[in-house]
Amino acid sequence: MLTSPAHDVAERPPTRARRSRRATVVLAGALLLLAAVVAASLLLGVRSVDPAKVWTALVPSAPGHDLGDPDQSVVAQLRVPRTVLGLLAGLALGCVGTVIQGVTRNPIADPGLLGITPGASLAVVSAVSFAGVTTPLGFVWFAFLGAALAALVVFSIGRAQPVRLALVGAALTAFVTPVIALVLLRDVNAFNQYRFWAVGSLTGRGLETAEALWPFLVVGVLLAAVLAPRLTLLAMGDDVARALGQNVGLTRAMAAATIVLLAGTATAFAGPIALVGLVVPHAARRLVGTDYRWITPLAALLGPVVLLGADVVGRLVVPGSEIEAGVVAAFIGAPVLIAVARGRSVAGV
Repeated sequence: MLTSPAHDVAERPPTRARRSRRATVVLAGALLLLAAVVAASLLLGVRSVDPAKVWTALVPSAPGHDLGDPDQSVVAQLRVPRTVLGLLAGLALGCVGTVIQGVTRNPIADPGLLGITPGASLAVVSAVSFAGVTTPLGFVWFAFLGAALAALVVFSIGRAQPVRLALVGAALTAFVTPVIALVLLRDVNAFNQYRFWAVGSLTGRGLETAEALWPFLVVGVLLAAVLAPRLTLLAMGDDVARALGQNVGLTRAMAAATIVLLAGTATAFAGPIALVGLVVPHAARRLVGTDYRWITPLAALLGPVVLLGADVVGRLVVPGSEIEAGVVAAFIGAPVLIAVARGRSVAGV
């Protein structure tokens, strides 16, 4: 059935309104899910804690507040820091994955593909082996510096061209990986320190890590929010974006700065967490469509949901022990990634 241009124009606003309502509902649902995961992170673990004691531990003015109590101590000194770090690291991973995939127009791009995570790993190994760094807070700054330098190298050589960026990232990873192995083989102490960081975990880090890095995260998230409408236009192609008045070079420069800040911060918070930054943007696109003005805030909510959820599952799956969040996230993310790849193949994309 043919429709007139006037009829088509009349239909567009309701369609946009329906999409906006759907996206708003999805965002509200994601926010509720995040609240539930945060509650689970505080309540559940190897040691069962009564909800009333969790509340008492969190509120200093509550009757019976006493951090000398073992249950309250577990909540305040262990679970609160890892929950906060999970929120911040998940936020950074969700946003950076969205920006990377948007600016490269590559649906399987993530910090690992662009060599950012290997760069952070090399910096941590060097810090342990040559500078004698042994504390998590010390790892943080070297991880951030390594991730930032790797991102700068990739973007300066890749010149913001999607295929070239992926190739440069792969080349950097291929170069860095054997260097890391060489250092670890020569230094047993470096290996012992690095293996705990490299698995990706929210444990062993205190709130001082968040206090040190939150400004970088805030700037990165604000840049990601500013980039959202620009990424929507960029997804149509450089020529279309230019025709609609966008400065493509400025957009890519802003994206590079955002990736440096967010990828470096996420890696410093939790180590090299795999697949969260790759899977979360896919889930967001499936739920709210291709408009990055909706994808970005939804990914910012789903990132912490996935990472904290993986952390909670890791505490419960083995009685009396824990599995690191990075391992659980990989187990969760790998099947999702395979399903996405099969779906795209079936669709002929």
